[in-house]
Amino acid sequence: MRDFIQGLPKAELHVHHIGSVSPRIVSELAGRHPGVVPTDLEELRSYFAFRDFGHFIDVYLSVVDLVRTPEDLRYLTYEIARDMAEAQSLRYAELTCTPHTSVIRGIPIEAYTEAIEDARVAAERDFGLVLRWVYDIPGELGVPAADATLGYALDHAPEALVGFGLGGPEVGVPRPQFQQHFEAAVAAGLHSVPHSGETTGADTVWDAVRLLKAERIGHGTSAAQDFTLLEHLAGEGIALEVCPSSNVATRAVASIEEHPLRTFVDAGVPVSIASDDPPMFNTTLNREYEIAAELLDLDRDGIADLARSSVQVSFAPEDVKTRILGEIDAYVVSPVVE
Repeated sequence: MRDFIQGLPKAELHVHHIGSVSPRIVSELAGRHPGVVPTDLEELRSYFAFRDFGHFIDVYLSVVDLVRTPEDLRYLTYEIARDMAEAQSLRYAELTCTPHTSVIRGIPIEAYTEAIEDARVAAERDFGLVLRWVYDIPGELGVPAADATLGYALDHAPEALVGFGLGGPEVGVPRPQFQQHFEAAVAAGLHSVPHSGETTGADTVWDAVRLLKAERIGHGTSAAQDFTLLEHLAGEGIALEVCPSSNVATRAVASIEEHPLRTFVDAGVPVSIASDDPPMFNTTLNREYEIAAELLDLDRDGIADLARSSVQVSFAPEDVKTRILGEIDAYVVSPVVE
């Protein structure tokens, strides 16, 4: 099963740009910019052991601090794409970017856009990986950061921008304050994909659906507490981006065994399996598929259906969706995987 998952063509829809930086890349950047982040790979593993969600945010931002120049940004984006394509058999990914955290650290938005787009074009050429961007509000920085992020999305949009999101802590960061930002982004043709219900209750997911017009929900773990909400998500086809290892690492869920993935699937809610910030949570997309297969008791056909679901609820161009779905179908019947 592990070998089958390894080679299965996949799409990933909930994976953070900076958070996807492998220890190899972090070590390289930490060597360029010495500070609190260790360069030794073993020390990095300990550094990424999170006590809770707040500690995770602190560590995440310390890695953001290592990205100080457009060259750093271009390098890590290209190398992330390499790892996705070569190690995870990814064909398509929507990377969640938080440009504001880079801009306030000195990278102009014009240089930011040029760096990620240059890396994207090179990655598709060199690895066959199609990348699209979701611009994410860092919720902990409040409305001013939302104003800035909306400006980047509307006035400096990279060619491959498809979505508008909201990340960071949920506690003390009410979703209604960002309603006007999402309305403007949606009016401009972007898709609404906020994080919600990861460390707060189902009411936060309702806010994302009703006020932010969410088309997919990042995490949404607490939706399992509200059957009416599950019915609504299923009825409207609003997918949950499910990241099991992340949810355990940040204490959103007590254990893998208690993860509500089966509750979502049994309720008919579309799901997309994802890795969130994989190196920081000591996981990979392949490993998340293994966990999902265990939680749902899936055979190969069931696992392939999970991969199809991610493609279907993505914002990929229709020709890209058709191509990847065809690759999945061909892979499943190939004698190579028997």
